[in-house]
Amino acid sequence: MIRSIAHLRMRKTAVLAAIALPVLMGMSAVSAKTLVYCSEGSPENFYPGINTTGTSFDVTEQIYDNLVNFERGGTKVVPALAEKWTISKDGLEYTFNLRRGVKWQSSKNFTPSRDFNADDVLFMFERQWKENDPFFKVTSSNHSYFGDMGMPALLKSVDKVDEYTVKVTLNNPEAPFLANLAMQFAGVQSKEYAIAMLKAGTPEKIDQDPIGTGPFQLVQYQKDAIIRFKAFSQYWAGKAKIDDLIFSITPDASVRWAKLQKGECHVMPYPNPADLDTMRKDANVVVQEQPGLNIGYLAYNTTKKPFDDVRVRKAVNMAIDKKAIVSAVYLSTGVAATNPIPPGQWSYNKAIKDDAFNPAEAKKLLAAAGLPNGFTTDLWAMPVQRPYNPNAKRIAELMQADLAKIGVKAEIKSFEWGEYRKRMQNGEHQMGMLGWTGDNGDPDNFLNTLLGCASAKSNGSNVAKFCYKPFDDLVLKAKQVTNPAERTKLYEKAQVIFKEQAPWFTIAHAVQIAPVRKEVIDYKLSPFAKHTFYGVDIK
Repeated sequence: MIRSIAHLRMRKTAVLAAIALPVLMGMSAVSAKTLVYCSEGSPENFYPGINTTGTSFDVTEQIYDNLVNFERGGTKVVPALAEKWTISKDGLEYTFNLRRGVKWQSSKNFTPSRDFNADDVLFMFERQWKENDPFFKVTSSNHSYFGDMGMPALLKSVDKVDEYTVKVTLNNPEAPFLANLAMQFAGVQSKEYAIAMLKAGTPEKIDQDPIGTGPFQLVQYQKDAIIRFKAFSQYWAGKAKIDDLIFSITPDASVRWAKLQKGECHVMPYPNPADLDTMRKDANVVVQEQPGLNIGYLAYNTTKKPFDDVRVRKAVNMAIDKKAIVSAVYLSTGVAATNPIPPGQWSYNKAIKDDAFNPAEAKKLLAAAGLPNGFTTDLWAMPVQRPYNPNAKRIAELMQADLAKIGVKAEIKSFEWGEYRKRMQNGEHQMGMLGWTGDNGDPDNFLNTLLGCASAKSNGSNVAKFCYKPFDDLVLKAKQVTNPAERTKLYEKAQVIFKEQAPWFTIAHAVQIAPVRKEVIDYKLSPFAKHTFYGVDIK
């Protein structure tokens, strides 16, 4: 009954948003090009340095720029706010030459008096790095990505050489460092805006009412309903081809599809696998797809009983019928996962065999671990859809049924998405589902960010709280090696240890899919599952 009421409310909200949308579009439809993206949820906030979800990054992606970026639709690192850079022979010094004449957006609270410069780059680093920075704790002090990337230990100094030159010195070489700076956490905010808001006694405004140097400017945000942007006319790379960009927040995939069919939105993420055949037959829709750089998994909290025992983790792995889950939930959109990195990621270890589905052997392992009658646990299910997990509640139900057969009683739990992430990072779960889409094309982004000791200790993205020295030593060494063949060998060994220690039940890798209306021109899928609208046009 509760589920039915919630579903009706969701539908009612979606209908109201659908009614409101044409009105908003009509405001500028005569003279402007408007693109509507049916997004799946509300952002955590508007500061990329503390965000952890793709939902939030899709928003900040439009507003902020980085020193470097990934080319649209690819993994190559290209200039952005830094027009060029040099790296010392020992790999320890990166000197960035900044672009001149880059304009800041403005807001009702602030009008900039100067262009982007080196002070803003230093602010981006120091706000996440220096605990005595006045903005370190504003909005949140949990700079998850900065910590997960190992930045606090990696950075030796960040120096302003002059107004348009910044030198970053590292404590040791870091192979993925440049690609890491193209990730969302390194989006650059205005130091001048920060100082003005601090003086006004409202420092949090820089995260609530964001201004950036990016292609789109925030105009309006109504939680769980709409986000409205306009093209920033002074954008350094040239004004966007569309004038207005609207995120119509639509959590229900069926409602997103209904809106796309009616032309009420032009691009939608995360379709229901069951709807794909119908979508492919629709003459007004193009279904874009490519292999996803992702992983969906069930993390065991390795610091909590009984999951501090590897035999229990292995037993649960062997009790769950992975093939049945992939067949029932992912349909044609996923492949069963063996390793913690996707098959398309370089250094993927093809020699590793997955744990067999073997309930009888699972029961023996539990008995050996002193649990012959099983045990009771929680099982957390994500409240949102992702390509790597199209229906966490259904997967949880299938897992629950499998585990009951070996005497394990699992209680399914869920929370609002932001709360879910926060609680899992705090380690409140025993077992919980999450997933990851690569941020930078490097194996380090999976193996170190999701499974390294630094990330476990900082309440970062290592929600298994897995800290195992033989594994950690390998991934930390691989970060510092520049030879790709040597790095590959280290990562292949790390995957062997991962499989032996079993901090996760690896579920699936998903195909990345985006249904797009035919009037949309040059929308490109990102290997990182980002939704970027600069460069996109509409007929």
